[in-house]
Amino acid sequence: MEQKTTEELKHEIRAATDIEDYLKRNQESLIHDSLSGYLNILLSKKGVSKADVVRGSLLNRAYVYQIFSGEKMPSRDKLIAIAFGLRLSDEETQALLKLSKNRELYARDERDAIILFALQRNKSVLEANELLFELGHKVLGIPEE
Repeated sequence: MEQKTTEELKHEIRAATDIEDYLKRNQESLIHDSLSGYLNILLSKKGVSKADVVRGSLLNRAYVYQIFSGEKMPSRDKLIAIAFGLRLSDEETQALLKLSKNRELYARDERDAIILFALQRNKSVLEANELLFELGHKVLGIPEE
């Protein structure tokens, strides 16, 4: 099931006669309070494992598992790397950043525009990093020593 846009959800709220029914029907499109809870929902929705996210994000395994368990709060860049590991769309990545109280990707910011470009074209974090590096920007997901 494809996630609904914010505009579609606003329209449904206007038309709704029962908020509980609206919430039940739109559970997959709603942002949840907990970052770790939302990440685990995305994990299930995308049909990927935490190990897939580790490989796809280039982040340290233990660190990724701590983020998914709620023990650690990742930086914006680490969250973007996780978005690549989860194979999120640009819209899903924006929702993830917003939920984590991080700045959303901004198309007027050159580095953010490169990341948006990579997300929209389903590129891997390695491919995104190649673009970032070639264009003189800091890369994503380099493991901490």
